Amino acid sequence: QVQLVESGGGSVQAGGSLRLSCAASVRRYQNYCMGWFRQAPGKQREGVATIYTAEGGSISYPDSVKGRFTISRDNANNTLYLQMNSLKVEDTAMYYCAADFTANWNCHVLRGDFGYWGQGTQVTVAS
Repeated sequence: QVQLVESGGGSVQAGGSLRLSCAASVRRYQNYCMGWFRQAPGKQREGVATIYTAEGGSISYPDSVKGRFTISRDNANNTLYLQMNSLKVEDTAMYYCAADFTANWNCHVLRGDFGYWGQGTQVTVAS
């Protein structure tokens, strides 16, 4: 029901910025939760940011990216974005776009059981 395609990854120097995009194809009339997750080698998958599609939907970030990353949506193009500023070497990971049909109250970065996932885009931050 949902197809997600990420883009925008690449290599950047520490302190730099990247903007990730996720094009979503949804064949269902229902609001849903979207998020960005990342996983580095040897580490568990971590929720980076989530946002609910409804107007005024909740947004959440973990402390590790708060103040540096911003999640947003372009409703006209049904595209999810992740603006990443002040990148650190620790941000290096494969970043995945995800979606799940759940309620606004259940849309947060602590959840990992999203139903749909993109292929991922690599972000590498060099020192």
